[in-house]
Parts: sequence; structure tokens; C-alpha cells
Amino acid sequence: MPDNKVTRKIKIITEQQVIDKPSGVEGFPQRAWSIQIYLLNANDGEVAATVFEKAKYMLHPSFPVPEHTLKKPPFHLKQEGWGEFEMQIILTAIDRGGDHTITHDLNFRNPRYEATHNVTFKNPKPALAAALAESGPMENGTKKKGDESAKKKKRSDRGVDMEKLADNLQRLSEDDLLQVVQLIHDNKSADTYTKNDVEQGEFHVDLYTLSDNLIRQLWDYTLEKL
Repeated sequence: MPDNKVTRKIKIITEQQVIDKPSGVEGFPQRAWSIQIYLLNANDGEVAATVFEKAKYMLHPSFPVPEHTLKKPPFHLKQEGWGEFEMQIILTAIDRGGDHTITHDLNFRNPRYEATHNVTFKNPKPALAAALAESGPMENGTKKKGDESAKKKKRSDRGVDMEKLADNLQRLSEDDLLQVVQLIHDNKSADTYTKNDVEQGEFHVDLYTLSDNLIRQLWDYTLEKL
């Protein structure tokens, strides 16, 4: 079975300024600097990086505490120092989505600068897939509108067995479930109830809060896959 890969952009924002403290090194003033991390959506707008459960900053070994782990977006790190260096930032995805390491250049050329990086999530599990779907489309398995319309016409006069639908959804493969999550996010309304259980790696949905049109799409999808 082919890998399902989803790529997102992250933005790292760095701010720095000279402060009135001795650095201990002539010609290199002491500075206060900070870093924040955001996810970019399909329109390159900044959104909370909730696809990550923590960010681990690996600073220069000369720092008294060279490793810092933050567990809440935007993973705002604040430090002081006089020197520029490259650091490693290890981003751990939710739902056992693995570690993603970014190399970040800390420099003092500008008071504020941004850097973007691509992060690819391989075979995301349902809770991670649901979080990713909130920031943009999933890359694989997109349905063709023509095919979907034809399926709707074929069964427009048939009802849906909700218990059977729930059973079919539980029997889908992990890759097919990712497409279900995407379908629900793309078509949800204000009444749709969903819940991401990150600790258990589960995505919950109340089928009875979905529109009739979405129920029919899910029904057709499960019939196609099983």
C-alpha cells in the first residue's frame, strides 16, 4: 500500500534586541531573543501549530541549560546571549506522528525575521489527520467530483442504515479512515460534533450530527472500499 504523505509549512519567527546587560565579551553586546513557531494554512496564514505536542530547542552547548522543551503552541522560547549560532528544533507530532527536526539560524542581522520550512507527515493517524485537515487539504486520495456525482445519482432513491455505516467505518483501513476524516472536515457544519482524542490516537464523530449529503457520501465511500 502506498504511503500517505501530507506536507505543511511551518513558520519560525525570531525577534531580538540589545539589552543593558554586560555580555562579558568585548564588541558583542548582550541581547534578548525569542522564537515562536506557527503552522501556515493553505493561504499562508498563521495558525496555531496544534499538530505538534511539543518543541525541543537544542541550543549552543555554552548555554547553562542548552535544552528546552515547550509543550504549548506557539512554543515561545525566550533567552539571552551575545552570539549567533545554528540550533536544532525537534518538533514532535501528536498522535504518535514522530519527530521532525528543523535547523534554525539564530542571527542578529534584523530585529525580527521569519523562516519557513516544509514538514512532511507520513501516514498520519486519525487524530493527527484531523488536526492537519484544519489547516489545508490532504494531498492524496482526492475524490473526483464527477465520480462522486454519479454515485449520488445511482443511490439517490435509497436510504442509509446508520448502524451499518458505523460498522463499515470501523472496518476501514487506516489510510481509508484518513480520507473519511478529510471528508468530514471538508463538509462539516456548525452542528457537526467531532473530537480528537490525542492521547488515545482516536478521532470521534457523531454521525447523527452530519448532513444527509455527507452521510450519503460516507455510505458510498465505505461501500466502495469494503
